[in-house]
Amino acid sequence: MNYEHFFATAIESLRDEKRYRVFADLARDAERPPHATHHADDPLRSERDVTIWCSNDYLGMGRHPKVIDAMVQAATRHGVGAGGTRNISGTNHALVTLEAELADLHSKEAALAFTSGWISNLAGISTIASVLPNCLILSDAMNHNSMIEGIRRSGCERKIFRHNDVAHLERLLAETEPSRAKLIVFESLYSMDGDIAPIGQIVNLAKKYGAMTYIDEVHAVGMYGPRGGGVAEREGLMDQIDVIEGTLAKGFGTLGGYIAASTAVIDAVRSFAPSFIFTTALPPAIAAAATAAIQHLKASGMERARQRQQVARTKHALMAAGLPVMPNPSHIVPVFVGDAEKCKAACDMLLERHDIYIQPINYPTVARGTERLRITPTPYHSDAHIVQLVEALVDVWTALDMPFGGKIISAPDHCSYAELKRAAE
Repeated sequence: MNYEHFFATAIESLRDEKRYRVFADLARDAERPPHATHHADDPLRSERDVTIWCSNDYLGMGRHPKVIDAMVQAATRHGVGAGGTRNISGTNHALVTLEAELADLHSKEAALAFTSGWISNLAGISTIASVLPNCLILSDAMNHNSMIEGIRRSGCERKIFRHNDVAHLERLLAETEPSRAKLIVFESLYSMDGDIAPIGQIVNLAKKYGAMTYIDEVHAVGMYGPRGGGVAEREGLMDQIDVIEGTLAKGFGTLGGYIAASTAVIDAVRSFAPSFIFTTALPPAIAAAATAAIQHLKASGMERARQRQQVARTKHALMAAGLPVMPNPSHIVPVFVGDAEKCKAACDMLLERHDIYIQPINYPTVARGTERLRITPTPYHSDAHIVQLVEALVDVWTALDMPFGGKIISAPDHCSYAELKRAAE
């Protein structure tokens, strides 16, 4: 049997559907964010300077001097590895300190760190739901793949409520036996559309129908709230959420994921989750760097304020140019394309013509027909960067004969495209 044929055929089907993924070989420049060196196969342009407009290091904390220094010092003192699982010598002091910092960030009794946000959702949801007797999981239709996998792994019954539709969620809760264990799982900020969950309404329903709440704040921690605790902190609702899940790899600029909750919940996940028990722990250097980022953002609002300003300016400038920005109240800037092939072509053209790197967002990350560019301004994107981006996108949209027609919306701290251009010059 020709086994290679099956793999080649599977990959060819992705190419035919125009959703085969090509990875860009990038070396970020810590001294010149958001710039990076792009390493390509083209011998004439094997190395060139590009501007990254799609990084999940939303606040640039991955290059912050405090974070780098904490990592270097910890690696020098303790080495670069963790030495084992948490149970076999891997519970290093830097990691214990990190978990205490995370518990404090979310005003919870305890926290538990994982190697990624994907694993923290898988372990957290599956373990919590499986410990609860006959648990019913109620899941938002737009929840992340990691949450879906956690639900599947739990083996519990699940019901899907329409995205951010609290009326539908209440109907599902109302038709459930009142004494049955129930777990509502949802995100605070959905990263592809940039919309925000009605957290207060969901919390009220959970109280009314006796359900636990599990919120994914992955795309919000570090960036929202007075100390960077996320959207729930901004809205004064952290104490009403049972389990808060987050990442260290986006707003905090490092690596890893976590959950924060009561001591009993955290101890149950620590004791029963295979994906925690049998995984090597985060190294001290990573834990120390993450702790430094969290501590800095608890005290500093400068990065958040600057990011909000540049997000508002970017959205307004793109809309003023007629580009089809999908409006939302968050830091995510989706630009609608609606065709997988043109989405990929737009990204290729931005890189080749304008030295701008943005990755295409295609199925299965988003539904077919809703393909888009996902732009994420950081505090380090200047007005000149915004001008360059707008001019590049207008050129690409024209060259690919894609529709314009963006609608200008009012935004705080915005200025006109002409003002941005004058400032950049």
